[in-house]
Amino acid sequence: MVNSLEELRKHCLECKQCPLCETRNNVVFGTGNPDAQILFIGEAPGENEDLQGEPFVGRGGKLLDLYLNGIGLDRKENIYIANMLKCRPPKNRDPKPDEMDKCLVWLRELVRIMRPKIIVCVGRISAMRLISPDFKVTKEHGIFYDKNGTLMMGTFHPAALLRDPRKKGECFEDFLKLQDKIKELGIKI
Repeated sequence: MVNSLEELRKHCLECKQCPLCETRNNVVFGTGNPDAQILFIGEAPGENEDLQGEPFVGRGGKLLDLYLNGIGLDRKENIYIANMLKCRPPKNRDPKPDEMDKCLVWLRELVRIMRPKIIVCVGRISAMRLISPDFKVTKEHGIFYDKNGTLMMGTFHPAALLRDPRKKGECFEDFLKLQDKIKELGIKI
């Protein structure tokens, strides 16, 4: 059992549990404040993330940062950002169930170590895996669910917003709900 995110990161960097290790450039473990009480979880690294070794970079990351900054959050200071998968699926395809199963051990340990009060599932795939298998992001975004004492909310993935900008307003409303929940819980940011 590991006791810190840094120790967990070291183990994760050596992972060879599935074939994705053969095609990755970098393991994309996560970034942010390891003491944060708010954890954002996406589905898997994309091309830019794989090249840079950091989640949510590129155009989607810039859009996410804009929403975060709009409610007083910052990826380096008061949140932590990770993905369910730590390696990029080829051609940015959806993660396969067996890949998620293998990689979920890293995410479970990350959550165990951090003990966040709020987890925001960024995109349909992470929400379906972590909140409910039948989660519909277009209908259930912005709703908080209590899962074993941790509040979880699903929202739109920035890449989806770049493809369909009409949903940007709905997504920002989710972030405003998150801001309200942070205040309600008395989370220091």
